Amino acid sequence: MQSLWMLFASFLFAAMGVCVKLASDMFSTSEIVMYRGIVGVTVLLVLIRLQGGTLKTRFAMGHLWRSVVGVISLWLWFYSIAKLPLATAMTLNYLSPIWIAVWLFAHCWWQAKNQVAWPLLVAVGMSFVGVVLLLQPAFQSDQLVYALIAIFSSILTAVAYMQVRKLGLAGEPENRVVFYFAVSNVVAGLLGTVAEAGGGPVVFHSLNSEYGFLLLLGIGLFATAAQISMTRAYRLGNTLVVANLQYTGIVFSSIWGVLVFADSFDWHSWLGIGIILASGSAATFYNTRNTERGKAVASTDPIASEV
Repeated sequence: MQSLWMLFASFLFAAMGVCVKLASDMFSTSEIVMYRGIVGVTVLLVLIRLQGGTLKTRFAMGHLWRSVVGVISLWLWFYSIAKLPLATAMTLNYLSPIWIAVWLFAHCWWQAKNQVAWPLLVAVGMSFVGVVLLLQPAFQSDQLVYALIAIFSSILTAVAYMQVRKLGLAGEPENRVVFYFAVSNVVAGLLGTVAEAGGGPVVFHSLNSEYGFLLLLGIGLFATAAQISMTRAYRLGNTLVVANLQYTGIVFSSIWGVLVFADSFDWHSWLGIGIILASGSAATFYNTRNTERGKAVASTDPIASEV
């Protein structure tokens, strides 16, 4: 039952995507990133203080690397959400476990002297088939560039996620990792807004609209609550179940897209989404169960083979 916290987290991430897409009509991507960080910093600072925690860290450079990579990934993801159908942008972001699998495959191949992990290779190959099917409409429209941006965002998400795991394995509390990432959101959002001004006056869109304010608040609260729920799921639930439940985010975002934005997909897109979901689950299963190190730490580490 504790694994179902991931189901809740996936729902919240999809809801965040809805708010991001709606807010993109009123605010720039940099502003959305900034306000998402402001809400996250406020909530996490209160939580850390209530728990008697501290912001002092021995891993400043680790946080810096995670923040730089993570905030670029987040900015690109939010930008792609604004330009693509919600389900497409969300699904492409869920490619990050596949990129981790690619890295693991290359690492194992190099260390094992050309030994090929065929199940992992098949899962990775099928995921790319799914991507091609999902992008079929984009090849015939002006959305291909935005789709490629979303894919690049997923690559950076994989890099950031592996860095988060390294910080966690080194003993850094999850709340502190998320807090410093939220701080980087604020800084990056401010710098992005200044850069977008191009030397002219820096302009922030007004928050006088209650609708716009609630959207920005929703982005921050949904994202923060989702991260906390996801952390709880990995800490208390069955790792394999939790890791696969994350893909329900694709289902939730598809439903949101149809209901809120009247998105429509042909059979290529639906088949592509299904293949990506299945191949991601297969790669996760292999990563956490089919290696000796994976078996040893599968109860505590969402990507066991990474250790």
